[in-house]
Amino acid sequence: MQGTAIAQPNIALIKYWGKRNTKRNLPAVGSISITLRELFTRMHVKFDASLAADTLIVNGTPDNAMLPRLASCLDRIAGPDRHRARIASDCNFPIAAGLASSASAFAAITVAAAAAAGKEFGQDSLASLAGQGSGSAARSLFGGFVELKNMDDDIRCATILDAAAWPLSVIVAITEKGPKAVGSTEAMDISRRTSPFYSAWIEQQDEDLATARAAIARRDFEQLAAISEHNCLKMHSIMWASRPPLVYWNAATLRCLETLRHLQRQGLGVFFTIDAGPQVKAVCLPEHAGEVADALRGTAGVTELMTTGLGEGARLENTA
Repeated sequence: MQGTAIAQPNIALIKYWGKRNTKRNLPAVGSISITLRELFTRMHVKFDASLAADTLIVNGTPDNAMLPRLASCLDRIAGPDRHRARIASDCNFPIAAGLASSASAFAAITVAAAAAAGKEFGQDSLASLAGQGSGSAARSLFGGFVELKNMDDDIRCATILDAAAWPLSVIVAITEKGPKAVGSTEAMDISRRTSPFYSAWIEQQDEDLATARAAIARRDFEQLAAISEHNCLKMHSIMWASRPPLVYWNAATLRCLETLRHLQRQGLGVFFTIDAGPQVKAVCLPEHAGEVADALRGTAGVTELMTTGLGEGARLENTA
């Protein structure tokens, strides 16, 4: 009774911030993302009747902090009376640092656990289960450009354009590898309760989604760039106006934005997006990826670069 699955993180272009149902982890708004290719989380789940408790190893090291959330995910999939499990995770990018590691982790463990438990779920059900663990994990079940829509008491995700149909490049500038001081779930609740901009964010999201959806359908890079940056800055404005303020950026984050603005003035096809962390994601046309990477590499405070294309959704590697 075991299974192994791999999932890629996704980067939201039209983001979600806030929850409409905390217990079920349902997002307050819809979102549109791109699933990455070279970054990944691999999860192995093995149910074992001899175990007294679940165990979790992340990149070779025991991790008790994340274990309760992953164990709850196993309960939802295999049932609360399941055998305890050995969980092993390998991730090739910084964890809990604003790079959607929880999205790829919960997408991967959902697929792996379903296989290990001998359960068959449709893609919508898998996405719903993954989303209860991490709000953005549902999108990592799908590849390419993905839209998450709110339903009455659930969510639905779908690929709106395959990765191969518009193969953009993403350069991730790492400016700090440590975990963020305030986790996203706690930060979203702070913003919901205290930010004066939160209600406007909810009201305007459908318009941003429609603009991005149309830009993707037309492969209109300039339009997608404009709405993605606009939506990103709106989200961070909500955070900054929260009490206490939620500022995830550092000095290198701002320097990266200056670098990208300079490239844009030179006519390069590139735009930025930033999630709840200090890392900057530069989405660009493939023919400009080399120049973008070189410029970010030379930006003070950037400690590492990761370059990736767009990839596929979570999938099973093997079962036994």
